[in-house]
Amino acid sequence: MSQPDLSRRGLLLAGGTAAATPLVAPAQAQPAAPHAPAPAPHVWEFFTGDEAAMVSAAVERLIPADPESPGAIAAGVPEFIDRQLAGSYGTGSRLYRQGPFREGTPEQGYQLPFTPAALYRAALPAFAAWTRQGYGRAFQDLDHRLQDEALRKIETGEAAFEAVPSAVFFETLLANTIEGFFSDPIHGGNRGMIGWKLVGFPGPFAGYVELVGRHNLRFDRQPRGIAQAIAEHAHNATPMSHH
Repeated sequence: MSQPDLSRRGLLLAGGTAAATPLVAPAQAQPAAPHAPAPAPHVWEFFTGDEAAMVSAAVERLIPADPESPGAIAAGVPEFIDRQLAGSYGTGSRLYRQGPFREGTPEQGYQLPFTPAALYRAALPAFAAWTRQGYGRAFQDLDHRLQDEALRKIETGEAAFEAVPSAVFFETLLANTIEGFFSDPIHGGNRGMIGWKLVGFPGPFAGYVELVGRHNLRFDRQPRGIAQAIAEHAHNATPMSHH
């Protein structure tokens, strides 16, 4: 991956998320959302403290803060990944894992026997050891230029991880970073809907009845997540009459 590809724009284009802002007019302008209170400190469920610091530094280089938006750390991506690895995603509850496990083509996707949790558990110590051996410091203590250089070597497989191919770890970390930045906040990432605001996604609006027949006008409503939608439906639901 070349240097520009590690930029926010390169990441969004590669991930297919740089879509145009929807062009529909809202029936009524929505007030700006109030600032949410600072989240409580996260208790790491899967990562150790050192692993959390290393992963946090890595995802912040994959989606760094810039003048347009905060980055992966502000969006809660490290906490999202930690929660997912400690849950059913980490145990590979939906993965077929009976083998055979052979080297596949890029089109065949993931071909290793590791669950996501086992993949991270094998790769993180290798990541830490490789960085200290090559750079003399922990990854989180390197400057941004060296962090980007290290990530490029991990992505291309130049980094020699014994337990798992470094390129597979990078691919998984990148995918999880994108998921944490753009998934519904109900899953623990995309804090403050940072990712959605960046690309102009309004959230899971289920109906646009009041907007039928209005076209080619900008939709600039504040985004909302699944939790807000459920709360609104519950508030607006008409109680059934009893006879």
